[in-house]
Amino acid sequence: MPLHRLNQITVAVPDVGTAGAYYADFGLAAAEAESGSAERVFATADGGDQLRLVPGERRRLVEIRIGADDPDDIDRIAARLARLEIAATPEPGGIRAHDPGTGTSVVVEVTGRTTQRETPAPPYNAPGHVTRPDTRAPGVLREAPVRPRKLGHVVLGSTDQEGSQRFFADGLGFKVSDTVPGLAAFMRCSTDHHNVLVQQAPAAFLHHTAWEVDDVDEVGRGATAMLEGHPERHVWGLGRHHVGSNFFWYLRDPAGNFSEYYSDLDCIVEDALWKPETLEGMRGLYNWGPPPPPSFLAPEDLAEFMTDSHGAAS
Repeated sequence: MPLHRLNQITVAVPDVGTAGAYYADFGLAAAEAESGSAERVFATADGGDQLRLVPGERRRLVEIRIGADDPDDIDRIAARLARLEIAATPEPGGIRAHDPGTGTSVVVEVTGRTTQRETPAPPYNAPGHVTRPDTRAPGVLREAPVRPRKLGHVVLGSTDQEGSQRFFADGLGFKVSDTVPGLAAFMRCSTDHHNVLVQQAPAAFLHHTAWEVDDVDEVGRGATAMLEGHPERHVWGLGRHHVGSNFFWYLRDPAGNFSEYYSDLDCIVEDALWKPETLEGMRGLYNWGPPPPPSFLAPEDLAEFMTDSHGAAS
């Protein structure tokens, strides 16, 4: 696949300071922003500077930056977008276009591939199979703060889900991993099961960002630390998704964006061996865990986004 990763996202928030403090607590490392700028930049352990916060009246995903292998890939993407009659403009080392269903600006740029530091598999004991004799589980002995390894995926509400799916798949070259007919498409630009999910919504909005950690213990430790003194941050978890198979725990930043700690996501190395699934109902959403709260399915500020979009349309 010529596309190989999510490089960075830019998220607008009303208060960059409070949102920045949240993501510092979340485990992202503050990086250097331009001198005098109101923005804040945060890095993951393996992916570099992957989150950029900028001021905005209302929370929204302003931009996604995606890595490609070489300039020929950029030329092929430009041709694909032209066939879809989607305008694209040159960028240094890449190309920029806008998803018609979400309004998000997407930059595909030539960047080197990232190799993640290997994490040893946890030594789990199981009936009849003891891999950790005479010692405590490493997960209960950890004391260091949880640090996300990389930005894994973003989930967007789209007013034109089919159009957004065409943009990412037919235009940019994402591959479809699984679908919920008429509602959502899980798409990848790397070996991760999905890097972008677009779902049908009455207004365009950012649903959540997802950040990979080492294992389920880090999911639980990270969320527990985030909730100490801040119970209002909790959204949904701990659980395991069916689509993608990952463990999850969702939290809410001060602007209303959901952020997910996740681990053990399905990895698609050989495209020919993966069979995309068509899912129906809540089983596609989660396999086990507490039921999702209404605010996860329809964020509390969704009505405001709908009012804004109707006002803009009129």
